[in-house]
Amino acid sequence: MLDFSIEPEFQAKLDWAAAFVREEVEPLDLLFPHGGDPYDTGNEKARAILGPLREQVRAQGLWACHLGPEWGGPGYGQVKLAHLNEILGRSYWAPTVFGTAAPDTGNAEILAMFGTQEQKDRYLEPLLNGDIVSTFSMTEPQAGADPKEFECRAWRDGDEWVIDGEKWFSSNARFASFLIVMAVTDPDAPPHTRMSMFVVPSETPGIEIKRNVGTMDERESLDEGIHAYIRYHQVRVPLDAMLGGPGEGFKVAQARLGGGRVHHAMRTVGKCTRAFDMMCERALSRRTQGTLLAEKQAVQQFIADSWIELQQFRLLVLHTAWIIDTQPHGAARTQIAMCKVAMARVLHDVIQRALHLHGSLGTTGELPLAQWWMSVPNLALADGPTEVHRTTVAKQLLKNYRPAEGLFPSEHIPPKLDAVRKRYAHVINDDSLSGRVNA
Repeated sequence: MLDFSIEPEFQAKLDWAAAFVREEVEPLDLLFPHGGDPYDTGNEKARAILGPLREQVRAQGLWACHLGPEWGGPGYGQVKLAHLNEILGRSYWAPTVFGTAAPDTGNAEILAMFGTQEQKDRYLEPLLNGDIVSTFSMTEPQAGADPKEFECRAWRDGDEWVIDGEKWFSSNARFASFLIVMAVTDPDAPPHTRMSMFVVPSETPGIEIKRNVGTMDERESLDEGIHAYIRYHQVRVPLDAMLGGPGEGFKVAQARLGGGRVHHAMRTVGKCTRAFDMMCERALSRRTQGTLLAEKQAVQQFIADSWIELQQFRLLVLHTAWIIDTQPHGAARTQIAMCKVAMARVLHDVIQRALHLHGSLGTTGELPLAQWWMSVPNLALADGPTEVHRTTVAKQLLKNYRPAEGLFPSEHIPPKLDAVRKRYAHVINDDSLSGRVNA
């Protein structure tokens, strides 16, 4: 049974989180607004503020809620995480304050599932404690996120693996203590078994960050970019640096990407809700042509359309979370792809309307809307382009259907009408009964 009701004890936690994010965390977005700020462990001023905030989160039992008790979290299911992540989505800093920042959450899951005890001691515990950050180094400049086109290689040389090639858009590499790298270990194998995954300490010789690429809202002239273009020059790591078995890189990657996509969707609900709140406040505050914006039919349509789209998306996310919680692993694949497709469109539409209602002010740095607007294309591409996920949805849905058996569609009326006439012939041919029958 679908039941999205919230028990009072958890609602109290959500109420605390909502007030805490609004009053204590959102101000961090203003003090330290750049994309890399939450991940820069060397920024002593930011860390001095961050530490006490994290302690308050821990005291509430809300630290790293995606993790089980064995790793210091409460082990919330996805439905509970959906409600909490809606709140965290209001602030760029909130995931870092609550111990749920990407890509560290997914990398922690990989280490927990596939890492050695030594790797867990060295990397996982400080990562879970928020003392270090990490990088997921998968996409390549010539291939994007298509693993069938990857060229970065790794081969065995004695008791070491040697990694050589280039990686693109490796987020937070400039701050990371380690990188998780996907490389081709068997180029002649089928596409999804060609690659393996490795954990690589960032101080390993041969790692060259060619440049830190800035996105739309990051100024390269000020070196604000956090997405690294990396060259691995025959980087050597020990044999036990492989995470999972040889050829299991795609499998390991999928173990982390599905959860990351749905968590992005959860946080998008929160960001859209904040933009919607701004839209409604503006509509009730601003006058033009003698009346409030809220009295204009076009503005009312903006508000109605935004809320309908947002609530449809929110229910899709909650339903997806419910499937993950209650069904076997992999059952939510189609729903996760649906969330990925829908979230960029909903974010685009809601923020565009909110920005438009704020006029010229909405396009400036004096409101958060312009920065959010610039994040839309990146969200549509992160964790796989939207078009790829549309294809996934279509392919999965088409598996439930079969081609028509004859020349005409199965809903073709003439044969269906003939069949129903034969079924009820005893009634149709009874002249003692009145009534008209389709001729």
